[in-house]
Amino acid sequence: MDFEALGTAWAPRLLSVLRIVTGLLLLENGTAKIFKFPLVPAFAKVELGSMVGVSGLLELIGGALLVVGLLSRPVAFILSGMCAVGYFMVHAKGGFWPILNKGELAVVYCFLFLYIATRGAGPYSADAAMRKR
Repeated sequence: MDFEALGTAWAPRLLSVLRIVTGLLLLENGTAKIFKFPLVPAFAKVELGSMVGVSGLLELIGGALLVVGLLSRPVAFILSGMCAVGYFMVHAKGGFWPILNKGELAVVYCFLFLYIATRGAGPYSADAAMRKR
């Protein structure tokens, strides 16, 4: 089996799947902060004007845009920056190592979004559909 050829053939499709799944996970964070669904005790009293509230709006809107693949590059770039800022403002205060300061997910999201910002949305996206027109 030629794994290189298989990878080349499937890479664009898997990029779309990666974008959709990551967008759904981020969207879940946004709905928890903004709509209190699912109910997360730590987000029960989030105010929209707070840093957590602003991140919730970015997660909600950005997550939805990523799921459909609309404006994926600029949205992913903004979300990558949001995750980097969140890491350094919240997690890095807890020490250098992400495993100790509970910042692994912020780091992973940051680099996933940076990857999507450079690669685009993939073939299963509104961006790709608009390019075909």
